[in-house]
Amino acid sequence: MASFNEILGQVKQTIREVSVDETRARAKGEGGAAPVLIDVRERDEYEQGFIPQAQWVPRGFLELKIEDLVPEREREVILYCAGGTRSALAARSLRELGYTNVASLAGGFRAWKNAGLAFDRPRTLSPEQVKRYSRHIMLPEVGEAGQGKLLDAKVLCLGAGGLGSPSALYLAAAGVGTIGIVDDDVVDESNLQRQVLHNLERLGMPKVESARKTLQLLNPDVKVVGHQTRLTSENILEILAGYDLVVDGADNFPTRYLLNDAALKLGKPVVHASIFRFEGQLTTFLPDQGPCYRCLYPDPPPPGMAPSCQEAGVLGVLPGIVGCLQANEAIKLILGAGQSLSGRLLVFDALGTKFRTLKLRKDPECRVCSKSPAEIELIDYEAFCAIGS
Repeated sequence: MASFNEILGQVKQTIREVSVDETRARAKGEGGAAPVLIDVRERDEYEQGFIPQAQWVPRGFLELKIEDLVPEREREVILYCAGGTRSALAARSLRELGYTNVASLAGGFRAWKNAGLAFDRPRTLSPEQVKRYSRHIMLPEVGEAGQGKLLDAKVLCLGAGGLGSPSALYLAAAGVGTIGIVDDDVVDESNLQRQVLHNLERLGMPKVESARKTLQLLNPDVKVVGHQTRLTSENILEILAGYDLVVDGADNFPTRYLLNDAALKLGKPVVHASIFRFEGQLTTFLPDQGPCYRCLYPDPPPPGMAPSCQEAGVLGVLPGIVGCLQANEAIKLILGAGQSLSGRLLVFDALGTKFRTLKLRKDPECRVCSKSPAEIELIDYEAFCAIGS
């Protein structure tokens, strides 16, 4: 019978081992596309530090998760463990699964540290957080690193109404660490048909305070910051500056144009949505990467041509569907996963239960996004939209 060392020696003859210097060069993209680095150590080892850009998949889960993490079997994969033994065995296993370009880091993470190379330390989740977010952590596209990004993220929800309610609820449930709520209104009985952040006991309460109570009862990890005010050209830059992105649930054109211009000036992504009767629309505006709101609507409609939900009505479930899609877009942006709706307008027809996607193009002559951020000026948006004229 062969000893373990004999078996390990046979395994190493059948796989490719790479040195620390080669791994560092390949991770920088030298010689072609950067490989997928995978750390196969256990949690206590990983928490002591890991190679930058490495994905953490404990050895016992590698075969289970590898196809989701690396669907292309010809993609280069470099595995590492503490000293190079487990990663060598894992490399053989991946070869048996059909992966054709797999290597093991000789000497493992110990060799990387001994070479004096930089390494990162992961954000450590508490046992309670590991349990709460376990279904996220199982996803290779999220994992503990992605959950850490969510906990560190700061999202501003513009409005605590029909769209702001479902988006804020799901952002809080996902563990977004700081959620700002901008709203100057109070809870009214007519809100309760669709604004699920509130209830009968909160009638007359400021919506930001009602939202805070609901979200913090849902997830104590979340810090809820209330801005009980209406956005204006005087306060918007100060408010937006403290957040990573904005979920736009505004219900009027002056605020939408104001938000667009201020977000471009500060370089903040905006997940925009609007609802009307039985139809919802959704897109994402990424500064310098796609069209902005003014590319889509260069000029506001004449007064009276675009009635609000208060005037025209709205199906109660519609903002729930669209608001959840907004939360999905925001989470993808935070994680850097998937494809955003930048450059596309998603239109949902609730009566027909149909989705359509329209292509949006950036206007090279746009009055705002064609300018540099320093050149963008915030104007009188109510006058621009001819409110009250």
